Amino acid sequence: MSNPVYGKQAKRSSNVDKKPALLLVLIVAIIAYLVWTPFQVALFNGQNLEFEKPLFWAIALGSVLLFLWIANYYKSFKLDEQRDWLPLAVLLLPITYLLSYFGAASHYLAMNMVLIECLYAIMFIISIYLLQDQRANKIIQTTIMTVAYIIVWFGFLNWFGHGKFAGTLVVWFSNAVLHGKYTDAVMTDSNGLRLTSVFQYANTYAAFLMAFLFAAVFCLIRSKKWYGQAFHAFMLVPIIVSILLTLSRGGLVMLPVVFVLLLLFLKPAKQILWVVYCAIAGIASLAISKEVTDLGLQLNQKFEAGGAVKGWAFLLITSAVVAIIGWVVQAFLAPKMEQGLAKASAKKHANLWIPVGSVIAVGVVAFLLIGTSVRNVLPQNISTRLENINFNQHSVLERITFYKDGMKVVKDYPLLGAGGGAWAALYEKYQNNPYTSRQAHNFFVQYLLEVGIVGFVIFMAFVLFIFYKYIRGYIQSDAERKDSYFLYLILTLSILIHSILDFNMSYVFIGMLVFIGLGGMAAAMDSKPLKRVAWKTDSAGWIYSLAVGICGIIVLITSVRFVHASNAGLEAKKIAQTSTSYEEIKTALDKDLKIRHNHPDSVLLMSSLYQSVYKQTQNDDFYNAANSLLTDALKKEPYNKSMINRLITNYQLKNENDKAYEILVANAPKFNWDIEWYEQMITQGFELGYTALGQGDTAAKEKYFKSGIAAFEKVQAGLKHLATLPKEQMAGRPFSNSPIMILDTGKMYYMMNQLDKATETLKMGVTQDFSDPTNRETTRWYIAALMKQGSNDQAVYDQLVKADPSEKESIEKLVQINF
Repeated sequence: MSNPVYGKQAKRSSNVDKKPALLLVLIVAIIAYLVWTPFQVALFNGQNLEFEKPLFWAIALGSVLLFLWIANYYKSFKLDEQRDWLPLAVLLLPITYLLSYFGAASHYLAMNMVLIECLYAIMFIISIYLLQDQRANKIIQTTIMTVAYIIVWFGFLNWFGHGKFAGTLVVWFSNAVLHGKYTDAVMTDSNGLRLTSVFQYANTYAAFLMAFLFAAVFCLIRSKKWYGQAFHAFMLVPIIVSILLTLSRGGLVMLPVVFVLLLLFLKPAKQILWVVYCAIAGIASLAISKEVTDLGLQLNQKFEAGGAVKGWAFLLITSAVVAIIGWVVQAFLAPKMEQGLAKASAKKHANLWIPVGSVIAVGVVAFLLIGTSVRNVLPQNISTRLENINFNQHSVLERITFYKDGMKVVKDYPLLGAGGGAWAALYEKYQNNPYTSRQAHNFFVQYLLEVGIVGFVIFMAFVLFIFYKYIRGYIQSDAERKDSYFLYLILTLSILIHSILDFNMSYVFIGMLVFIGLGGMAAAMDSKPLKRVAWKTDSAGWIYSLAVGICGIIVLITSVRFVHASNAGLEAKKIAQTSTSYEEIKTALDKDLKIRHNHPDSVLLMSSLYQSVYKQTQNDDFYNAANSLLTDALKKEPYNKSMINRLITNYQLKNENDKAYEILVANAPKFNWDIEWYEQMITQGFELGYTALGQGDTAAKEKYFKSGIAAFEKVQAGLKHLATLPKEQMAGRPFSNSPIMILDTGKMYYMMNQLDKATETLKMGVTQDFSDPTNRETTRWYIAALMKQGSNDQAVYDQLVKADPSEKESIEKLVQINF
């Protein structure tokens, strides 16, 4: 039974036909855009000058696409049914980010995120209208699948050692090519080499592959032409092998979850076909995984043409065999299967049996691959990753920690959030242990802390409403209509489900796919007509187009200005690498800072320039200029550690060490697990206190010594906390007592006549290496503290004096001093 809503939808499509030229231009522009973006738009991870320029270009081009949409669709916008309000509702998403901008932890990151959300809104608005036209819908789906397949083959070019060739293919429009190769298309971490293709991060590539594995199976079954069936079947093995090569545990865990959820939308015959195709391709992929993995590992160390040919042969021949099997099954067995299961499909809950069986089958396979020696048929690196899948594994424990720490941010910024990029700016303040992660590894947690409860509720209501209405429309529509838009559900559901475990949505290209997917789902949703509202809606198209067009102009102008600013910043950075000319560097930086007053990279470079000139000339104008620049920038970027350190350095250049120390202490709570920060507080606290002691300023001595000791005690509390972490969880960055911290803290206790604490602290730093000057000094103060209390550590004393006889006199003098 067809949905009555679709009659109105078809009528609206006739508005498109009146402007075929504009429609064609819009479609061609979107195709070019979708091909360009994955190689250009990198991870939004607190971008610096090298990565932000393509982001701003993408946003500017997105605005141009919006203007093309307005030219073609301004008359089509109505307020007659539920779907018509979604282009209005999507504007609330960038608005919530704009509201969070005013109280953002980083105004620079927050503004970038406002622009990115504008881009997502643009892609949704275009998609919800464009994809109602069936011709445009088919073209866009074909483009999306083509781009995905290109990305898969691009990954294999790099895996089989053809990195230089792959680089030449994209160097003319990608800034990620360095020394002739696409950066980190094959990345290296503690697990070894991992395939990432254009994403430079294996887990997100796994999420992408998971989505397009199911998309390929869907396209294979849907295709009416033999070559379409064979081609999509051919791609199954490369996609599954790529998933294995990412070594992504999250991808392997979420893949069966999404698979079962998608099966629930299908009739039994198609469910069986999905299972059959995935099983055939999966078995074939496992059969060649060891050879493809080993060859790739070798070829990335040293390229050999013979090895590359062998690798391609394994992959292509196996893919061809699966393609032939897929075509045979689809051409001869699938029609008979659908006929034979027609009666069974009509029964109530018929579509539940195979998903339930799939859950059991997945459980059995998971047990065999994770809990038994069956996994040894896989390559060693993949087998090891599977063996480590458990809830006590360090990456699981770390993610749980991220989520808990994210909730701490939400507690402090509950309503409107801490702004775009808040996690990257704030995580060091809220972290439970000294990990390094500029992403929360959960899109929903990250979204919540960025825009607060208000923005999160709006976003979830928007997404869930589209899912709900799409599913209702899917149930009521005929088979052809279901197939027309099911691809968008596959992509959106797959990526969002996987984003529970990772930061896929921090990739702008991935975010665009999701919002195009939401637009496609909205185009097919069960959209009920609304009762005629009190106000007249005939002019709604003009009003909406005008409002959105004005916003688009603002976004376009802003993004183009930011492109120019980025160019200036990059030019300054390039000049600074080859020239010492103050005027040349400053002229370029002024162009950037005139547009973006608080851009971190340019602020740091400009302040460094001022400081360099000040050191040469001792002209206070340059010192004051650096101080003013950094102070103003920190009002907008209060958590930028590099700028805070640069301000501290600026005070130290003028020997204003007391002011430098005040900045150090005031900002310590922002970096609770930075051991270097604590070390500076302790050593500088001692030096300033000792200077004050020499000047007879007892109050200042007490102030600085207490501050330094407080820092040391916080380190000890931190060490006790780290000891409580599960043994499987990695603590993160090094966090431990350094010899100089122990020595200076011991001295401060000693000079404050807290001899018992001095003894306890200094003993921590005593070692057997008396050739080390720091150890000898620590031991000297340790023995002196004991002697002051009428005690001694004779064995240590004898070793010290034996190593350096002069230490005996030094200890005696130290004991006689009264502080």
